[in-house]
Amino acid sequence: MKSLEFSGEEAKTGASPLPVISPAEIERRSFEIIERELSSPLDPVQAPVIKRVIHTTADFSYAESLCFSAYAVERAREAIRQGADIVTDTNMAKAGINKGRLAVYGGEVHCFMADADVAAEAKRRDITRAAVSMEKSAMMGENYIYAIGNAPTALLRLYELIQEGRVKPRFIIGVPVGFVHVAEAKELIMETSVPYIVARGRKGGSNVAAAICNALLYGMEG
Repeated sequence: MKSLEFSGEEAKTGASPLPVISPAEIERRSFEIIERELSSPLDPVQAPVIKRVIHTTADFSYAESLCFSAYAVERAREAIRQGADIVTDTNMAKAGINKGRLAVYGGEVHCFMADADVAAEAKRRDITRAAVSMEKSAMMGENYIYAIGNAPTALLRLYELIQEGRVKPRFIIGVPVGFVHVAEAKELIMETSVPYIVARGRKGGSNVAAAICNALLYGMEG
């Protein structure tokens, strides 16, 4: 495949009526706008997470709907520093998480949704692959950080596995999106003893799950 070639002159000119802005400058200005338009001050520890979710979604309602367990940010970062891996329920979330930053601490990101054994088991039992992927994570023998952004069935099965004593998550990011059992699944996670960040209600998504992971990672040193 032929690669694109741009001359210096072509890079400087174009038909756009707006000035060219670097990615870093776009992000900086975006966060300035978010800061100005927030209706009330945020908890300083939680603020970077909330602002990055708003930056990702352009939805200021997350300033109210994101719920944090006690010392949630600190506990999530402690788990990351200790090398905890992250399990997600979509490859989209996996793609969005900054794996290079996570690797600094020895962690990796996993998504079992496309695994052949998960698909076969889900079909055999007529349940979602998301639920089976949580079961597979429990079989791995690791205490993961879970970042659930798409499937409430993943969150429900994770809750059941916790109650059964089959899995002990280090941290749960519970932000699936949808209409059926979504809000209820999030409330159940908030009843467990596992530290969490949860988006109450119907809103969420894989992009939100990845944004929360990245906000936690970007706020760490080393």
